[in-house]
Amino acid sequence: MIHNIIRDKPTRLFILLGSFFIANAIIAEIIGVKLFSLEETLGISKFSFSLLGETGLSIDLTVGVLTWPIVFIMTDIINEYYGVKGIRYLSFIAAGLIAFAFLVFFLAIKTSPANWWVPSQSKNGVPDMQAAYSQILGQGMNIIVASLTAFMIGQVTDATIFKKIKKLTGEKNIWMRATLSTLVSQLIDTVVVLFLFLYVSLGFPLGKVLAIGIVNYMYKFIIAIVMTPAIYLVHWLIERYLGKDLATEMKNSAMSKG
Repeated sequence: MIHNIIRDKPTRLFILLGSFFIANAIIAEIIGVKLFSLEETLGISKFSFSLLGETGLSIDLTVGVLTWPIVFIMTDIINEYYGVKGIRYLSFIAAGLIAFAFLVFFLAIKTSPANWWVPSQSKNGVPDMQAAYSQILGQGMNIIVASLTAFMIGQVTDATIFKKIKKLTGEKNIWMRATLSTLVSQLIDTVVVLFLFLYVSLGFPLGKVLAIGIVNYMYKFIIAIVMTPAIYLVHWLIERYLGKDLATEMKNSAMSKG
């Protein structure tokens, strides 16, 4: 039976796309505790601007933005060939695995460290490995509820808008349904996670939360536009792999069944 499963092209494609989708979602959650300066990374002078009464703002982002655009591209590609139900199924798996990963992190942090290991990296600038381990892996737990909530809402929104636009435009204008669905879902994702984490959890002033949200969303907006050629490339590769007739059949089925 397994031989029949792995020989089936649509099944193999679903496993490949789904694995890449889930892997990038988990990676984004884990690495997202680090904030970086986009300007300094690009080697340019830091911006300093005011927004909504907040001064001295610059483009400081979570490194999770490195892989989240890939997640949303995968959302649109999977939606194209497997429908909203396919995306919903993978989103629940991804959310469950993210929650499981952070449960394992929590248990790992609570284990008693070997005495010799704690100062073992002092020469590399890490005097307390247990503290570093707890801070890096444990920090993400502060935003896990907000992040998972935003992720699920964003994914369902993306898939739903994508399907509605495709019903209106047909097979043409891939860029339109992919870009618009991503922009709307990213807006919702950004608002939900920042509101729950910064405003509700940490008590940041609403003006500061909104200012940070606008800066982050503008970055995501630009990336969504820039990544449009990648969507066409992935579509082209899939069409070549499946063949035109099978690809068309899958897309029609995805639209009719959700």
